[in-house]
Amino acid sequence: MPQEFYQITVKGHLNPNWADWFDGLTITPLPNGTTAISGPVVDQAALHGLLRKVRDLGVPLLSVTSVRPDQADA
Repeated sequence: MPQEFYQITVKGHLNPNWADWFDGLTITPLPNGTTAISGPVVDQAALHGLLRKVRDLGVPLLSVTSVRPDQADA
């Protein structure tokens, strides 16, 4: 089964140094005051693990979107 690409958007700016903690996903602070966390996710269990990490950081979750790889961080 091919990996899905997801973009998780959170309120506020995260430092890109969090990428390792988010399993190597790309951390992109956006001009509108949000951060996109994007990249390939192997399965739904891994996606839920990423969402737990967002919760553990205490940052507000704004959206979770399945995207094509060329749409990530747009």
